[in-house]
Amino acid sequence: MNQVPPWIKRRFPGSPGNETEKLLRSLSLHTVCESAHCPNIGECFGRGTATFLILGDVCTRNCGFCAVKKGQPLPLDPEEPLRVAQAAKTLGLRHVVITSVTRDDLPDGGAGHFARVVKAIRELLPSATVEILTPDFQGREEVLVVFREYPPDVFNHNVETVPRLYPQVRPKAHYRRSLFLLERFKALFPSVLTKSGLMVGLGEDKEEVLEVLRDLRQAGCDIVTVGQYLRPSMKHLPVEEYIPPSWFSFYEEEAYKLGFKGVASGPFVRSSYLAERFVGAP
Repeated sequence: MNQVPPWIKRRFPGSPGNETEKLLRSLSLHTVCESAHCPNIGECFGRGTATFLILGDVCTRNCGFCAVKKGQPLPLDPEEPLRVAQAAKTLGLRHVVITSVTRDDLPDGGAGHFARVVKAIRELLPSATVEILTPDFQGREEVLVVFREYPPDVFNHNVETVPRLYPQVRPKAHYRRSLFLLERFKALFPSVLTKSGLMVGLGEDKEEVLEVLRDLRQAGCDIVTVGQYLRPSMKHLPVEEYIPPSWFSFYEEEAYKLGFKGVASGPFVRSSYLAERFVGAP
């Protein structure tokens, strides 16, 4: 097993137990910060922000890297969109990030529910920008039309890793399908920023990462994030390598050379971490 290097040694708080957490519990809301064991949770909750996890907290897929619960999800909660909007307003968020579990059991993969959440935020907190981090909706382009009335400011869908590692990392997903989703959303909503992200340290090499960056840019992706994979538990995929900070700097430089409008690359970078910094990207 790889020894944890100094640049990865950082506190990994459990339950922050502050006002943000109390508000989320009072509104029966989930966050990916908690469900995915994010290492930045203490910082984000401490400054009064969170990434909302909608469509329940049980995923229909079983990805090797992810700590979110797997199994048979509950039916959709029709009141969830309003509660998310209420939480965002109470927290005074200027940029609201919403993600979800994957719901392959739903005919539209949950796209309609995402749209209802965006609508609720637009109505209750019109000054805020909205970013959605979606599953792949099984590549169904037709479901994207639900965002026509209330499009997000940022459409985010993560490719997560290089194509070669998909069987181990994302066994029910398809790399080209994820690229297709990003490409089609950009075609339908050219003024909306599109975004994706990947983890490194799972056994990929530098050229494979660069190829993913090239593919994303070719798909019209505006923003990209690159972060270190950190094993959430012993039941999940092991870390194959701790990537040194110099490599993250290299990926950032190369991404900007490819024409990305915004790039975040570093060991603790996550797709929704400090996401507001890119909303004003030209």
